[in-house]
Amino acid sequence: MTQDVEMKEQLPPSNSLSSSSTPSTLQHLKEIASLIETGAHAREVRRIVRAVRLTMALRRKLKASVLSAFLNSVLTPGSDAHARLVLYLPKEDEHDMEVDTASSITQAPVKHSLPEIEIFCYLLVLIFLIDKKKYSEAKACSSACIARLKIINRRTVDVLAARLYFYYSLCYELTGDLSEIRGNLLALHRIATLRHDELGQETLLNLLLRNYLHYNLYDQAEKLRSKAPRFEAHSNQQFCRYLFYLGKIRTIQLEYTDAKESLLQAARKAPVAALGFRVQCNKWAIIVRLLLGEIPERTVFMQKGMEKALRPYFELTNAVRIGDLELFRSVAEKFSSTFSADRTNNLIVRLRHNVIRTGLRNISISYSRISLADVAKKLRLDSPNPVADAESIVSKAIRDGAIDATVDHANGWMVSKETGDIYSTNEPQMAFNSRIAFCLNMHNEAVRALRFPPNSHKEKESAEKRRERQQQEQELAKHIAEEDDDEF
Repeated sequence: MTQDVEMKEQLPPSNSLSSSSTPSTLQHLKEIASLIETGAHAREVRRIVRAVRLTMALRRKLKASVLSAFLNSVLTPGSDAHARLVLYLPKEDEHDMEVDTASSITQAPVKHSLPEIEIFCYLLVLIFLIDKKKYSEAKACSSACIARLKIINRRTVDVLAARLYFYYSLCYELTGDLSEIRGNLLALHRIATLRHDELGQETLLNLLLRNYLHYNLYDQAEKLRSKAPRFEAHSNQQFCRYLFYLGKIRTIQLEYTDAKESLLQAARKAPVAALGFRVQCNKWAIIVRLLLGEIPERTVFMQKGMEKALRPYFELTNAVRIGDLELFRSVAEKFSSTFSADRTNNLIVRLRHNVIRTGLRNISISYSRISLADVAKKLRLDSPNPVADAESIVSKAIRDGAIDATVDHANGWMVSKETGDIYSTNEPQMAFNSRIAFCLNMHNEAVRALRFPPNSHKEKESAEKRRERQQQEQELAKHIAEEDDDEF
């Protein structure tokens, strides 16, 4: 393809070049359309899924001339869908249009009237418009397609509809009008629930959660999530998105343990190619682990392709680990734009208390007795009365069990108690219990994810019948041979 592009830049267009490049993509699209038609007639959703996967592979090769020729070949000229979709495509030069028309006439295509083919054409045009950054035309095309989908109730359309729901929301998000379609998304989710379209429900629930979280409406997102019907996940990608949104909601609601589990599970289940999604999951998971008082391992920040994106969070983790409040403040100011873009500013403000607590824990381990004035100096408290603040911070840390010490108010000292043997407590048992629970959960998910070929039990029965038939044929042949021997 790169060679064709370079030749087109240097030489004038010719019939041989256009016919060698365009019909290949057009032929692929026609094969995909025939695959969709076969799946629609046989009611096999897996064929539609395969067709969508093949379409995504051709995404970069889509051109206006190719799409125009494809629409002319699979849709009846003059129909509402054909007339509407052709208007969204930009006008190419006359030479390309003549070549495409000639190629389509020579192949004598068969016109399709299936709803699946019509929705597939909408999907192709919408993807093309988004890639060309023609968002206003994409919004109009997606709105027309959604209106068409509302009156089509076929299970073979569900896979295509789920993709269109995603691009419908993406068009409005790219133009900053995401709040306009919230009511429409809720109506679509209700329709998908009534039609038992579980893949559509998954996609629309994630789009609604993303819509609410985009405007920081976490309470409404949690209400919707808690009341939405639950069922087994059909798409791994949608399940990963759901876990990510759930982790963000749990984090804002101070449920850090559940948030950590959801975020780490989303990062682990995400495809390797989804680097941006895994980076976002790791950013939020790092903040949540810091809020829980944990320090993420260095390997988390050294994952392939994530070193640069996670660098601000690595320096933030280092400041929290040391317990240096001044270093923490400088890191927060240095990367304030990054944290604002990631929408983690509010969570980093919460981390200030953890930094103070970590520094106080280090002080209690290092000193058996230290004055509150020295504690305030080491914590670098910049308040009008640092000694009083240090006293209240120490008292709260003792009450919460963060440090094992006492406060001598008369002399203004913090007296640390001797550290005992950790193996005499229940902490090792709790650590082993959490690890065992994690392994068991992973094992159960792996068992649930096992897939078996359809009608495998029937194939086993047919094999047994085949063996019985072969055995009967052998006995019959032996009996005939014995009869022949008797005749001689």
